[in-house]
Amino acid sequence: MQQQKNQHHSINYLEIPVKDIDKTKVFFNQVFAWEFVDYGADYSCFVDVGITGGFFVSDRCFTTGSGCPLIVIYSRDLEESQSKVVQGGGQISQAIFSFPGGRRFHFLDVNGNEYAVWSE
Repeated sequence: MQQQKNQHHSINYLEIPVKDIDKTKVFFNQVFAWEFVDYGADYSCFVDVGITGGFFVSDRCFTTGSGCPLIVIYSRDLEESQSKVVQGGGQISQAIFSFPGGRRFHFLDVNGNEYAVWSE
């Protein structure tokens, strides 16, 4: 795993369940330009995306409807990001809407995991 500056009691790593590592890496690279470091066939680490973390193989997926936390990604161009999600094979689960502090949309990735993308 990539090391970052460790700060006492800070969140410094995130692990995300995915059904297909390869499809997940292609999706997040195409849509958000994320880079990966593989640790075997069942784990891939993403780096330099605001927080370091990894994808691990699991038959589970997460959504806010099932009570899971929402991972929110920042975008300078919300419409472009939404278009890239669709082009990459993701599914928009909530179109762009306003909320206090900005606008955002929610999507399901190629595994059925729910994320949001926001902008001011």
